[in-house]
Amino acid sequence: GTHNMFTGYKPSPALRYPSFGAVVSHEYGPRNNLPPYVCIPNVPNEFAGTGYLPSSYGGFALGSDPAQSGFKVRDLDLAGGVDAERFQRRKSALAVVNSQFTSATSADNVGAMNTFYERAYSLLDTPEARAAFDIEKEDAKIRDRYGRNQAGQRLLMARRLVEAGTRLVTLTYGGWDMHDNITSRFKSQMPALDVGLSALLDDLSDRGLLDETLVMVSSEFGRTPKINQNAGRDHWPQCGFSLLTGGGVKQGMVFGSTDKEAAYPATDPVSPGDVVATIYHLLGIDPHMTVPDLQNRPVPIAHGGEPIRDVIA
Repeated sequence: GTHNMFTGYKPSPALRYPSFGAVVSHEYGPRNNLPPYVCIPNVPNEFAGTGYLPSSYGGFALGSDPAQSGFKVRDLDLAGGVDAERFQRRKSALAVVNSQFTSATSADNVGAMNTFYERAYSLLDTPEARAAFDIEKEDAKIRDRYGRNQAGQRLLMARRLVEAGTRLVTLTYGGWDMHDNITSRFKSQMPALDVGLSALLDDLSDRGLLDETLVMVSSEFGRTPKINQNAGRDHWPQCGFSLLTGGGVKQGMVFGSTDKEAAYPATDPVSPGDVVATIYHLLGIDPHMTVPDLQNRPVPIAHGGEPIRDVIA
């Protein structure tokens, strides 16, 4: 039970619905030598992995929380005692070893490791890219505006990365699997998310980024309409919600409704596949596309869902 936030730039209309091969082109890869996919603070679980895509598409994890004092992203600085010249010697020596090794195997994880190394070199050699991860460079008043807490500083880091060129950011905050004492737990967690998310949307708007940045807030499913014996709510996949804003969706509207107990959809029901298809559409990716699984069987990327036309601007 976690909230996930996805923030990513929408490609130009000319790139809409490319073939799968185009997804791995320069139009979709690293921009400004930043990782194209970043997880804040870490890759949350196995479901945020690459699925049937190659390992080189894996997310870059910060490895620590931006809300912590002295926050620092792991592995963004050279090891102690390694200057630029020594680093280049190490890089050249590794290239010799890798060349011999990769010529003897076609394993996906070996090729992915080479990709990781090359992207790491590019990041280390680009001060502007490394600076995007340095939240201490942010104006103190803006940090206060987001909130000096996990929700606020993670959301602020997401904005810094998207503005600098990262294409997709996933962040998690809190635990929302509230089977007991839901009222007190919600009141302790929700205000920080409310403040931070409001600041993010205002900030993106002020910087002219909201129209081209899709923001999503969601969890796995809804909660039971009735309080249980432990003053909490249990799992309820029959009905839930997602929030979408910016990046090509209509603003200030609610799509669909529930019955009076918020137990089941009453009007305009949509599936998780429909939500995913809408996101793909907004990102310029054909939601009807398939990717091959490990047995080379075609897997629909949107699980048969269709874009929700009424929410698209």
